[in-house]
Amino acid sequence: MTSSFNVQSAAGYEQLMGRWSRRLAPPFIDFAGVADGERVLDVGCGTGSLTFALPRAADVSEIVAIDFSPVFVEATIRASSDPRIKVQQADACALPFADASFDRAMALLVLHFVPESGKAVAEMRRVTRPGGVVAAVVWDHFGGMPGMRMVLDVAAMLDGNAEQVRSRYCFQPMMRPGEMMQNFAAHGLERVEQTSLMIRMDYQSFEDFWQPIAAGEGPLGKYIGALDSGQRAKIDAAVRAAYQAGQPDGPRSFAAVAWACRGIVPGA
Repeated sequence: MTSSFNVQSAAGYEQLMGRWSRRLAPPFIDFAGVADGERVLDVGCGTGSLTFALPRAADVSEIVAIDFSPVFVEATIRASSDPRIKVQQADACALPFADASFDRAMALLVLHFVPESGKAVAEMRRVTRPGGVVAAVVWDHFGGMPGMRMVLDVAAMLDGNAEQVRSRYCFQPMMRPGEMMQNFAAHGLERVEQTSLMIRMDYQSFEDFWQPIAAGEGPLGKYIGALDSGQRAKIDAAVRAAYQAGQPDGPRSFAAVAWACRGIVPGA
């Protein structure tokens, strides 16, 4: 499996997204459900936002967390102290588990970075028992991520190449309205439901917002890191002005909206 997510370090990811995925994990679990005694698969665990939230939500029997990135696998193993949590490197499109071996398969902020996301859904369905739940959540990059859109819209005004970057970012897999529902149903899941979840991303300053992107983390960081010094300086200054919006630098809060979808494996 390839991934379109650009990761430099676990610490950089934490500042860019991990702190926000931890906020998103509890409402996602509320939507997807989890029950005592269940064996749960966390597909694309990152630094463990969902992995570590699950035992707080229910007395699960086991959590198996997988990620394609060895950086994330190492970070999650290092942070884990719960013997019920097992972490390993694996491909979401070729899960190394037997059919029907989990009660739930869940993916937090993963499927939109998997180019063959339908294969990942098919694999999550395969390893989930009849009557079990497959659930996923992805950011709504087009309409629900105003902080990141601010960066891309500013960049597109100053750099023609940014228009293509913006288009790719806004329309990654599973992000269009109803797209995950259609995909889940196409892979044989039943009683498919989709909803929107919202958190707030609270930044202390422009530096707090911009530093991980400037350091090359994530898809926007990859674009920024490839700019020449002159273009980089122009975009840095313009994004700072957009963030501050004519007021002194300091705290800013952006709403962030995600699409969440769940379905039931038939045959129970």
